Amino acid sequence: MLRRASPIILLALLAACASPAVSPPPVGPAPPPVAAQPPAPPPPRPQVQPLEPPTASGDMTFDAWAAQFYGKAITAGVPRDVLDREMKGLTPDPRVGGLDNRQPEFSKPLSDYIKGVVTDGRIAIGQRKRAGIDVLPAIERQYGVPAEVLLGVWATESGFGAIQGDYDVVRSMATLAAQGRRRAFAETELIAALKVIASGEASRAQLKGSWAGAMGQTQFIPSSYLSTAVDGDGDGRRDIWASSADALASAANLLAKGGWTAGQGWAREVLVPADFDFSLSEGPKEDPAWWAERGVKRADGLPWSAADQSAKAQLVAPTGAAGPVFLLFPNHFAIRKYNNSLAYALGVGLLADRFAGEGRLVRPWPVETPLSLMDRMTAQRALAALGFDVGTPDGVVGMGTRKALRAWQKARGLTADGYLSMTMVERLKAEAAAPSAN
Repeated sequence: MLRRASPIILLALLAACASPAVSPPPVGPAPPPVAAQPPAPPPPRPQVQPLEPPTASGDMTFDAWAAQFYGKAITAGVPRDVLDREMKGLTPDPRVGGLDNRQPEFSKPLSDYIKGVVTDGRIAIGQRKRAGIDVLPAIERQYGVPAEVLLGVWATESGFGAIQGDYDVVRSMATLAAQGRRRAFAETELIAALKVIASGEASRAQLKGSWAGAMGQTQFIPSSYLSTAVDGDGDGRRDIWASSADALASAANLLAKGGWTAGQGWAREVLVPADFDFSLSEGPKEDPAWWAERGVKRADGLPWSAADQSAKAQLVAPTGAAGPVFLLFPNHFAIRKYNNSLAYALGVGLLADRFAGEGRLVRPWPVETPLSLMDRMTAQRALAALGFDVGTPDGVVGMGTRKALRAWQKARGLTADGYLSMTMVERLKAEAAAPSAN
């Protein structure tokens, strides 16, 4: 007789027959994290190796400037071979240094400047040129600048191309840059001149001009040549030195870019009433109707053109209340993009009027007394001492000085025309020296 197995024994047997349990794989140490790779270093910049030294003029200041300029020129895109060639043997021009630092002892009165620009001989030449240069009408149509104005620029800048200057522009700009007073300007123009040479449009020998870098028949600085000179005669070159057509078309392009408005005048001589408030001079820009309400009218008695009626004009009395007075239209200020001088723009514009057959001014220029540098600086210091801000007294009678002078004149019940005469110098000096002024 079989005996039944105990439940405990059966459980033990089943456990013994079961598949053995699978052991988990042994846990080893965790693999080290992958280290982040540092970024690859940038490729080394090519080292600019200047000539040793770039210049060896013997002038320590000039040579030190040339060494630091070399890298600037390379960065600005001047080809290395051009830079090496043109800087080798470069020396400062002592004539340029002297001219840049020289403040004239006596300032030339504006009336004398205008009389020297607007001459009968120059008017006759300009009228012949106007009739004889075939491309002038086409240039006028293309750019909207009257031929007479272009002739005025041409006459004033170079005597119709006869006097272009004989300074080496590269050397002149290097000299000015090394001196430091106008370094940024001079370096910009030197780089532009080197780029002109690199382009093949002109050689170093052709880059002749004034001591301040103005080149050719219409006296473009190098940067203006690069940006604004054009081919006026259609030969594929921009030759402002030998081609009158290129020079005149380039001047027209510069004036057009400067804001010249076709069909509008540049300025008109006007007459003002005896009690006119001259403190308005060099002030607001308003249309002729606004000025007419204050008694201002054309000196020639003619009506305003439609284009001029809508233009904003500024009144000026460049030689004071005793001389001719003008309303300046926007085109006057376009001329000043060429040369930012009231006298220059008046000279160009008055010449243009005479080329066009207009007559002389109704009110003649007065006889002016030249003021010495000491006179001008004395007046500026006196104005400053009396509480009228002129900026730094430097002997240059600019907008700041004229504004301060007009304010002083008005405060003293004088004609506030901003004109610095010898009489004004003496009055200012006396008032500033009086005990009550100190």
